[in-house]
Amino acid sequence: MPAELPYAEKEAFANGRGILGIMIERTAGITMDQYITTPITAETTKNLHVGDYVYISGTIYVARDAAHKRLMEVLEREEPLPFPIQDAAIYYMGPSPAREGRPIGSAGPTTASRMDKYAPRLLDLGQKAMIGKGKRSQEVVDAIVRNQAVYFAAVGGAGALLSKCIQKSDLVCYGDLGAEAILRLEVKDFPVIVVIDCQGNNLYETASKEYAVL
Repeated sequence: MPAELPYAEKEAFANGRGILGIMIERTAGITMDQYITTPITAETTKNLHVGDYVYISGTIYVARDAAHKRLMEVLEREEPLPFPIQDAAIYYMGPSPAREGRPIGSAGPTTASRMDKYAPRLLDLGQKAMIGKGKRSQEVVDAIVRNQAVYFAAVGGAGALLSKCIQKSDLVCYGDLGAEAILRLEVKDFPVIVVIDCQGNNLYETASKEYAVL
C-alpha cells in the first residue's frame, strides 16, 4: 500500500479497491457489487456494467504472454487448446512461489497490453473474460463487443490480498515456462472491477477524463 496516500485511499487499498476504485467512487456515482460464478457466459456479461465491483467464484485460468504465444502456435497447427476456451476467464498473472500450506504465492495482475495481439483470436473462439491491469488496444475492445465479453481489472500491488481468494492451483501445461505456465485456479469471491463491458464502455477513458477535472 503506498505510504503517501491520504487515509481514504489507504483504506481503499486495504480493502482491495485501490486508486481505480477511488476514481470510480468519485466520478461514476452508483456502481453495483455483483457475485458471479464461472463459466462466464454472454448471459452473465450482459448484466455487467463498467464500474461494477464483481466477485468471481469458480474456475479461472492463468496465462501470460509466453503461454499465449504457445496457444497461438497450437492453433496454427490446428490442434485442440489445452483447456476449454468456451466461456473461459483468463487471468494475466505470474504468481510468486507458494508459502507452506498455501496453494499459491502473491498473485497480482500483469499488464494486459502484453496480451493484446493474442486476445482477439481467443475471444473469437469463445473466451468471455480477461483479468489484468492497464489499458487495452482498440482491436481488443472491438473483439470484446463482437463476442459479448468483458475485461476486468484486478488491483495492482495487492497480490498477497488476491492470493487469499485462491483456494486451489493446478498446473495445466507448459511447466517449463515456470511462473508463465498455464494454471487452473479455483477461486472464491475473487475481487475485480469491470473496466470494459460488453458494450465497449471503457472505464479507463471515462473515469480518467472526469477525474482530471475534479
